[in-house]
Amino acid sequence: MSGERVERRLAAILAADIVGYSRLMGRDEVGTLSRIRSHRREFIDPKIAEHKGRIVKTTGDGLLIEFTSVIDAVRCAAEWQSGMTERTAADTDGAKIEFRIGINVGDVVVEDSDIFGDGVNIAARLEGLAEPGGICVSARVREDAAGKLDVTFEDLGAQNLKNIARPVRAYAVRPASLAFTSCEKIGLSIQTVQIRPPLSIIVLPFANLSNDPEQEYFADAITDDLTTDLSRIVGSVVIARSTAFTYKGKSSEIRQIGHELGVNYILQGSVRKSGEHVRINAQLIDAESNAQIWAERFDINRVDLDRTQDEIIARLANTLNRELAVAAFGRLERQSRPNPDARDLVMRGWAWWHRPVSPRGRQEARSAFEQALAIDPASIDAKIGLAATVTHILVEGWSGSFNEDQILAERLLHEVLEREAHHPMARAQMGLLRRVQNRLSDAQAEIELAVALDPNNELALKQLGQILLFQGDPEAGIPHLEKAIRLNPRGPNVWSIQWPLGQCHLLLEHVDEAISLLRKACSGSPRAYYIHLNLAGALGMRGDLDEARSALAEALKLKPEVNSLARYRAFTPWITNSRHWALRDKTLNLGLRRAGFPDE
Repeated sequence: MSGERVERRLAAILAADIVGYSRLMGRDEVGTLSRIRSHRREFIDPKIAEHKGRIVKTTGDGLLIEFTSVIDAVRCAAEWQSGMTERTAADTDGAKIEFRIGINVGDVVVEDSDIFGDGVNIAARLEGLAEPGGICVSARVREDAAGKLDVTFEDLGAQNLKNIARPVRAYAVRPASLAFTSCEKIGLSIQTVQIRPPLSIIVLPFANLSNDPEQEYFADAITDDLTTDLSRIVGSVVIARSTAFTYKGKSSEIRQIGHELGVNYILQGSVRKSGEHVRINAQLIDAESNAQIWAERFDINRVDLDRTQDEIIARLANTLNRELAVAAFGRLERQSRPNPDARDLVMRGWAWWHRPVSPRGRQEARSAFEQALAIDPASIDAKIGLAATVTHILVEGWSGSFNEDQILAERLLHEVLEREAHHPMARAQMGLLRRVQNRLSDAQAEIELAVALDPNNELALKQLGQILLFQGDPEAGIPHLEKAIRLNPRGPNVWSIQWPLGQCHLLLEHVDEAISLLRKACSGSPRAYYIHLNLAGALGMRGDLDEARSALAEALKLKPEVNSLARYRAFTPWITNSRHWALRDKTLNLGLRRAGFPDE
């Protein structure tokens, strides 16, 4: 090197590259350059400066940055990727600008303002191993950052890198572990101990307890699919399959696994085959206390394995979504932090949401989501939570300001869908809001889209079944409602699915099935007058008039103003379909008349 200013020093080097730069430029050169400059000017360059980084050089599709601190480099990279996820949330996949980032620490040769050497080359090669939106670091970086930053590293093993003499052990930071982490909360001070993300979990390989080695694939498939499904839970950090399978066949202690991986929860299970019968057990364990939080058992026929595998995974994932939200909130409560941030408040809101439906529960959830939005007005999760809570308050008749709440829910959902047009929860809630507004065709379109986006969304399936019922097609609604129950058969609010399913069977004159379902719904929600009213109609149809009159009396005690068929119809203004009312008149209404319920 011929430069006069040459020195050697230890540095942390960050190499970043735009994914698919040539493809993006080929599609829209002017627009792509404009967006890259905007991201650089408004976000990336200020973020680098904030963490004391020095931009060594740039190319059309990348940057090389030097830091004096490994902690600063990793924190900057994590906040960079998290922020870019938020900034590009509304972009289509083909036009989204994403970065890969590699970080290494080592000796560099400095000539004037440029840097050279293996330390730089390794960072560049590690960048090529990172996922779009992710980070890849060397072992030295991981060692320096572990315990000082709230970032989860996944071991990729020793990697042979081009033009590097020795293998380099690499670690990945997956996009899923960064996507829902606020930029301000990525890093902790260098003096603090590691804080595990509240929703952090590893799915250990399910054990095959059968003598049949063919069941090994099934046990492994459950592990794979659960890992994928759980990673979709908002705010979760799920350890990747490759790391989880390093524990296969080993008798590791739960607390040790939690400590090694920085996770709060362990999901483990087993598969046992006996003849044509297969039993699957699963349990969720608190890694800190070693206490079992939740357990589930599935008994199925061997011939149904392939058919039921998706259902089992969906049911587990749906249940765990709820259990993890409640458990994580309990952990935060025990920490007694005086000033919870927006993310903690969102967890508080969902914990209240998942409890049995009650006016207090809805108001507590609403308060938590409102506080979260006050702290972080851009939070998608808080907007979804508040919109969902307000919409259900409207449906359940607990709103003290109907028009204002309707406007609020509509605004929040539009704000979410402007950024994430294919958000299944937002689509499902928009469908429910349209039902409140007596726009059943629009409601059906929104909810059908929500189910298409997430076929295992219990809430959307329930709503689709109800909409089809209200649209006069109860037969079409039954499969959706039955699937919703299968996904969450022990949920505290399963009665809210049993009730419309009972109505569907009643309108189709399946009277015994209807009575069985409506009795279960009454047990689950004994103060819901409309379920007692439906049960009275079903019992009246079957000719059990004494029981019908008893159910009718209970309904009138709970809601005295609904004292005739005309008044009952007034309390369900969203049901306008003539076929629905025709079916009702020859089934439910006929049974109610037999029980002594007047028309006017």
